[in-house]
Amino acid sequence: MTMASDPSRGETAERLRHLLETEGEIVRPRASEDNARREAAYDELADLETLRTEARAIKEEAIERLPELIQTVRTAVEENGGTVYVADDAADANAYVADVVDVAEADGRSDHDRPSVVKSKSMTTEEIDLNDALEREGVDVYETDLGEWVIQVADESPSHIVGPAMHLSRERIAELLREEFDPDVEFETAADLTAFARDYLGERIREADVGITGANFVVADSGTITLVTNEGNARKCAVTPDTHVAVAGIEKLIPSMEDLEPFVNLIARSATGQPISQYVTMLTPPTPSPTLEFDGPDADEPITASDGESDREFHLVLLDNGRTAMREDDQLRETLYCIRCGACSNACVNFQSVGGHGFGGETYSGGIATGWEAGLHGQDAAAEFNDLCTGCTRCVDACPVEIDIPWINTVVRDRINRGKDPGTYDFLVDGLTPDAESGSGVPLDKRFFGNVGTVAKLASATAPLSNWLAGTGPVRALLERTIGIDRRRDLPVFQRQSLVDWFEANGGAEASRRRARVGTALEREAVLYPDVYTNYVDVARGKATVRTLEALGVPVSVPSLPESGRAALSQGMIATADRRASELYGELAADIDAGRDVVVIEPSDLAAFRREYERLLPEASFERLRSNSYEICEYVYGLLENGADVGALSTADGDEPIAYHSHCQQRTLDLEAPTTAVLERCGYTPETTGSECCGMAGSFGYKREYYDVSVDAGEQLAEELEGSERVVASGTSCSDQLETLLERPVPHPIEVLGPDR
Repeated sequence: MTMASDPSRGETAERLRHLLETEGEIVRPRASEDNARREAAYDELADLETLRTEARAIKEEAIERLPELIQTVRTAVEENGGTVYVADDAADANAYVADVVDVAEADGRSDHDRPSVVKSKSMTTEEIDLNDALEREGVDVYETDLGEWVIQVADESPSHIVGPAMHLSRERIAELLREEFDPDVEFETAADLTAFARDYLGERIREADVGITGANFVVADSGTITLVTNEGNARKCAVTPDTHVAVAGIEKLIPSMEDLEPFVNLIARSATGQPISQYVTMLTPPTPSPTLEFDGPDADEPITASDGESDREFHLVLLDNGRTAMREDDQLRETLYCIRCGACSNACVNFQSVGGHGFGGETYSGGIATGWEAGLHGQDAAAEFNDLCTGCTRCVDACPVEIDIPWINTVVRDRINRGKDPGTYDFLVDGLTPDAESGSGVPLDKRFFGNVGTVAKLASATAPLSNWLAGTGPVRALLERTIGIDRRRDLPVFQRQSLVDWFEANGGAEASRRRARVGTALEREAVLYPDVYTNYVDVARGKATVRTLEALGVPVSVPSLPESGRAALSQGMIATADRRASELYGELAADIDAGRDVVVIEPSDLAAFRREYERLLPEASFERLRSNSYEICEYVYGLLENGADVGALSTADGDEPIAYHSHCQQRTLDLEAPTTAVLERCGYTPETTGSECCGMAGSFGYKREYYDVSVDAGEQLAEELEGSERVVASGTSCSDQLETLLERPVPHPIEVLGPDR
């Protein structure tokens, strides 16, 4: 840690800016379209959540029984005449495959000077750099998946787990193929490109000595491999050459054929929004089909089978390469449930902006990449892109096997932090910050944002002087150099009187009981959680909440409470978050015991109570807080449903339009609908936004290296809302981002609904 300017911030910002300008504008519409198709395909499944839960349970069982399943599949494949090899690491796997190719050539199966291999799409072979390893051994290797082939010609790495060439335009692909092959045909349409690829790669498949595929799933008790594709090239690679090698991570094993059903129902929907892929191929190799004869005496003769059955070879290479260690790691284990659908990438607004070459590591990209890269290649491989995950939880609903991807990102971020050496100024930071990160090496900027409550309390106590100082050029330059706050980002304006102080100045809980309507049958009392932003910056939404609840007959208390720990979690400071969760629960336990409801304004804090605290609190404590905590509009909706008078709120004339943007974590908690319902009851006609995310103008969007990514995402939302006269947003980061981009106030919905007095 250093107080000097960090040059890596500028380098990261420049690299991401370049990707925004080059690949991002191509990736966004494609990823966003896949995301929209997935959502529609999910909506069509009446039993979606049952299937997701079932798929996760199967993966949990499979990973638990992994050593047993490896032995089971070995027996099944060998009984069918094939071979199973379990490779310890990349070098081991590559050496084995190279030996298989050498044997195929020695058996006289090659008519060429160099042995030839054709491959179908396989991220596992990307992981071990199989192509490079074989080429060093003098083998010609041809990718036959269209996207992978284009990437091979371009000599680039995939930018997406499912769509490897997602970042390349059709024009760029045509240019690459013209440069490489100098064809006689013009590539004027996508059909021209695919026709050329089909003819060229068809010849390579016919001539190949060995076919190599991956495997989406491997059924242990029968040795059946399942290939899910849209092009059909995988089955050709598997059955055309006499030797077939399937390379799969050990996590691809599932116990039995009946376990395959939920995955077949989910994988195409989650990946591309299709009900089912064009080709779902199930092979129990070695397949008994005879060798195909492509060269007859008459070129017009159809392809025929050779006399008799060929002596086919099949090799299943099961790759460990760190997976066993991940299995033993309680925090990374969930990564092994991944079925490589890419839904987390498509759902992520930051991925949409910079693509997998920005949001990705050595092999894998998107939200789940952090777990894969940290587990297989080491924490350094995840460090460069891990902070691009803002914890928005959009990927949680997208994942077909319910992996808590944001938590994996948080855990790895914590480990990366703790892998750093303590800096020169740690002793000073340790003395000023009330966190649990002493001597941990957590970077200064993360210590700052993880302790934002302390910063806000000090800034509020010294306002308006603190606001004036923060706006001066020298201070902005200092903030940018030391903790990386981009000088272009508008800073919050702190209020001298906090919400807690305002409430006490107005008589506190006793006065609230008097102000609350008498004689209602609701008999509820509420504790309003004063999150950092509401307490010190946007006090108006806190006041509106108090007035709303009192008008609906609910007495309120607004105690001074500890931070939720959500800010610390966003910076990967799990020990601090754990401490704050315990402190906050301890403060709220008596109110919960007394039957009071905990009402929360900021969606990210409610998400902590209902999601992250499951990992931080004892089970009983978590359940008590989760089941007694409510988002403010959710709570108001419940009051109205139980007899509260909607006339006590500020209402419109019945058809007044209002645009509403729901916070990402609020959507994950299924809490967008209650807000729209309350707005409708109060006479508004709400229109919800289709944009996935605002770009997180919170701690992520403040940082110099990510400012441009944040604004890029926010601009997509701002364009959607530009024609709306009245806009409201539930989240702090959403409102801040939109107010800057739209250049007008964007209040919380409760500020529109709350009565004036």
